[in-house]
Amino acid sequence: MKFTSILRRPRLPAFAILLVMLPALAQPQTSSQDQLPEMGTAAQAALSLEDESRIGRMVMRNLREAGMVLDDPEVHEYIQSLGLRLSSLAQDGNRSFNFFVVRDPAINAFALPGGYVGIHSGLMLETRNESELAGVLAHEVAHVAQRHIARGLEAQSRANLMTTAAMLAAILVGAAGGGSSDVTMGAITAAQNMAAQAGINFTRENEYEADRIGIGVLASAGFDPNAMPAFFDTMFRRTQLGPDRVPELLRTHPVTSNRIAESKDRALQYPPVNAKDSLSYALMKERIRVLLVSRSGDPRDYYKALGDNEADLSLAQTYGRGLSELYGNEAGKAVVTFLRLRQQHPEVMAFHTALGQAQLATGRTQDALETLEHARVLAPRNVPVTVRYGEALMQAGRAKRAHEVLLDLFNNVPPTQEQIRLTAMAANAAGDVADAYSYMAEYHLMGGDLMLAINQLELALSVPSITDQQRAKFVARLKEVHEWLPKERNRSKKPPEGLNSSI
Repeated sequence: MKFTSILRRPRLPAFAILLVMLPALAQPQTSSQDQLPEMGTAAQAALSLEDESRIGRMVMRNLREAGMVLDDPEVHEYIQSLGLRLSSLAQDGNRSFNFFVVRDPAINAFALPGGYVGIHSGLMLETRNESELAGVLAHEVAHVAQRHIARGLEAQSRANLMTTAAMLAAILVGAAGGGSSDVTMGAITAAQNMAAQAGINFTRENEYEADRIGIGVLASAGFDPNAMPAFFDTMFRRTQLGPDRVPELLRTHPVTSNRIAESKDRALQYPPVNAKDSLSYALMKERIRVLLVSRSGDPRDYYKALGDNEADLSLAQTYGRGLSELYGNEAGKAVVTFLRLRQQHPEVMAFHTALGQAQLATGRTQDALETLEHARVLAPRNVPVTVRYGEALMQAGRAKRAHEVLLDLFNNVPPTQEQIRLTAMAANAAGDVADAYSYMAEYHLMGGDLMLAINQLELALSVPSITDQQRAKFVARLKEVHEWLPKERNRSKKPPEGLNSSI
């Protein structure tokens, strides 16, 4: 049976309006006399945590379909690790956070309902140190932990909330197609009208609160608490150069001189911190730089401008130059670069994975396998290492082993959507078609598309060769998904009653 993924192909995006409007639709203005609690609670918001997650997943699905999410294992591992380090200190243990990088040169960041926090690639490249990046993340984490979006929608019914979510999805889909249709313009007009009534930006009180909590989180995590006001101050100074130089971050998070002054005063209440940048921060900045340029130009040009003398380059810049060689059709040179880096710094897993990628690109598949097998010994279940090893196994024609390795990671480490998709591809190539369908069901569940998940589970159940154990597992999962469907959509299709259900 041929494995058929229902994963939609990416479409060309135009998402600037959504990123500005998402907080707009969710944030009515409040009086300066409003007393905000120390931390948001479920009782204080119209949205349940599950409602928030559902909306967040829907928006994320559209971002991903449009190719806006940077699905790179190394970059994701770094930003997720940094984000979780901060969110663990935000006093919101009932919520899971998901951090990701957006393919966009704009200097911006945003928080979605459900704990999704996006950092634009342009912002990450603009930060001068890791504390500044952590400061932006801490600010967005505070918005999520305080449930600012949910609290702003207290006065609206749940039906209106879901309508708003559906409208956001319509704007995303329409914008991805060019934003010229009457339907799209109608949705945008409706959204603008709602925004005018509710208040366009995060309220002043919400921004001050996110600053206050974020600075505390920043200091508790060992970063420089002065970094947050310093970065906003730098961005604010650009506004003096004219409206065309205003960073997107300041459009979605309005900054005043009073707000900057207050945040500086608050940061001074904490002991001085001599925070040193991690090597991972520097490496991932270079990786993002190369990945972005490689889609539209030659990434080698940037590093050629730095000079030919490697002694003048930092360790991270040398890594970046190696990546520029890899993505600039000079994989042989990249192998030499990464061999040297790995020899000098065997503890840095990014050098192992880059070397493996370069060896694969030169056709040295066995060398790549040996490189990544060694890395797995040094760092068992490291996500980038395991994913790159799985890719190498697939290229070597060892799909069965790839399925085993990726499934072990899937069962022990919270996966990303791309990890799940790769696991599905490995399972299908290995002939484990039913499992492949079930993995694609999980892929779509993570993306918030329950109907596509149901379709994949039904395909899994239709495979003649499935075992009784597989059938029981798929049926149980199918029942769960049906229970999650809204009642109005569930009426047309009842969940299976037992193991012998017709599909």
